[in-house]
Amino acid sequence: MSGSKFSKEIVERIEESIQTKQRVRDRIVPEISRAAEVMIAALDAGKKILFFGNGGSAADSQHLAAELIGKMFNPKRRALPAVALTTDSSNLTALGNDFGFETVFSRQIEGLGQAGDVAIGITTSGQSPNVLEAMKTARTRGLKTIGLIGKDGGPLKGLVDIAIIVPSDSTQRIQESHITIGQILCELVELHFSD
Repeated sequence: MSGSKFSKEIVERIEESIQTKQRVRDRIVPEISRAAEVMIAALDAGKKILFFGNGGSAADSQHLAAELIGKMFNPKRRALPAVALTTDSSNLTALGNDFGFETVFSRQIEGLGQAGDVAIGITTSGQSPNVLEAMKTARTRGLKTIGLIGKDGGPLKGLVDIAIIVPSDSTQRIQESHITIGQILCELVELHFSD
């Protein structure tokens, strides 16, 4: 059959993805719900959401911030204040060069974050040094903190108010679940602001 060379591998990975999302559904819905409530409360109070992470998680940060500034399904709702701390190349390279890569998010939170804002760190391992430093800074400045994590949650789970830990050890399956969860969070926020 033409085009079936990788059929077995493709089906296996789709099944892994489905199983991971079923575990998300069965185990961490309460954490996702609490995160949505925290985001909505902050935005209702005129605060902002700060997203950050590395690599694919940086891309997710940009994606989710764009959903809040832009729209999901309601073009009439107001833009919501959200920033991806992963997008300013001058900031990232200056901070990395002058202070070290572990500070690239914490310095931005120090400069931009205000009490009541929400810091959302995305990391599949929960061990990224720059995400950990950012959460320490966020806590000292009175931000609400949410971690989108995987595996065993790593040290990040102990640094955040809400740890959303995808029950998987596969980086790929965790990343797939992170964007699913992120999209759900943005949809719930949009539903609230569409009333």
